Amino acid sequence: MFVQQSRLIAGYAWPMLIAHLVSMGMPVIDTVLLGHFATEDLAAVAVGGGIYITVLLALSGIVQAVSPIAAHLKGAGRDGDLAGVLHQGFWLALILSLPGVLCLSHPDFLLELSSLEPAVDLKTRSYLAALAWGLPAALLYRAFYAFCIAVGQPRPLMTVSLLCTLIHGLLASGLVSGRWGGTPLGVLGCGISNALIGWLALAAGAVYMRVSASLESYGLYRGWRGPRKETQLALLRLGLPMGFSGFIEISAFTFVALFVARLGTEVVAGHRVVANLAGVCYMLPLSLGLATLPCVGQAAGARDWARARVAALAGLAVASAISVPFGAALWFGRTALTNAYSGDPAVRGVCLSLIVYLAANQVFDAVQTVAAHALRGYKITFVPMLAHVTAFWGVGLLGGWWLAFRAPEPMGAAGFWLAQTLSLAFAAVFLGAMLWRAARSGDA
Repeated sequence: MFVQQSRLIAGYAWPMLIAHLVSMGMPVIDTVLLGHFATEDLAAVAVGGGIYITVLLALSGIVQAVSPIAAHLKGAGRDGDLAGVLHQGFWLALILSLPGVLCLSHPDFLLELSSLEPAVDLKTRSYLAALAWGLPAALLYRAFYAFCIAVGQPRPLMTVSLLCTLIHGLLASGLVSGRWGGTPLGVLGCGISNALIGWLALAAGAVYMRVSASLESYGLYRGWRGPRKETQLALLRLGLPMGFSGFIEISAFTFVALFVARLGTEVVAGHRVVANLAGVCYMLPLSLGLATLPCVGQAAGARDWARARVAALAGLAVASAISVPFGAALWFGRTALTNAYSGDPAVRGVCLSLIVYLAANQVFDAVQTVAAHALRGYKITFVPMLAHVTAFWGVGLLGGWWLAFRAPEPMGAAGFWLAQTLSLAFAAVFLGAMLWRAARSGDA
């Protein structure tokens, strides 16, 4: 059974890994296009992009509560109830889009935290206003995304991601530069393209729901009902801690970047390079975690506790087995990686001093990520959220600030990366122990 579950998890994970890596190409495209267009527009996408991704991850994390609920129903053989959960997920996405759109349309309280030049401030506002039009579509698509994960259908997510990133590259390049005629729009063009791509992804998902033979038996276009209080509350009970966990993680990285800004241009640049590598590396444990969730959730829904336990352990084993050589590759390839990112010797030196911590924390990150998602398969989300608060805000952020600036021998940026490694180790031990307890007790 262990080998079977390991193969199943690996089979689910690789399409999602490709989807995540490809989707990361969209902000890279924006950065490259605007880097060759105007510095003010590049600064606007840096600030606005940070705000947008924080809002999107927090709200979409709530919507993704569709996954554990649908996985339990699938495991219990209640396929006839799956369409209703997805429909309620769509309603929840629409409800959550209201505060999200307001936040993006009126970002005054967020932009006041930064002392932006007037021109950059104006461009940031226009960029966020354009993104606001696409937020409802992005959240609705996340409900479809969560449903596909729950029923073990990750390949359409890969296809949609490839399609959308390709079209975004073509559309954004035309809108930013005006090469197709009309006025060059700069950062506003990126915002418009991102919003349109959000609706394109949703349309692609809707078409797949209609034509897919693998989803036909669920009757996803039948039995539409308005919001149901019981299901909405169930989604919120699971989703609010999930969304807050995502917010905790992304906000911790945001604050670290702000603190590191005090240490000088070369340190900021070096930190940014390693942080970018960290984002790419995280896609692997995230994909494995998302692949483990339905395996655990379906087994728990069937009350097959032995299979749920094996699925959880298989997810941890696969993640650990891959993360060890992955961390070793970062270590041995650190010089080549830093040379590829920067030609500045000072920046390279900072990168080389920080990438050591990134290599060291790969196993911890893999274990804590997969354990958190496996616990979601058991419908356990609140205590893992508290663990993330303690790990990322307590050990990682506050501990990093002390190591960087207040320790007897301040470590600078390395203090934050050491604290992050310790925070991931804490989360891995705590969530791993919690998962073991849930797996032993069969407490769903």
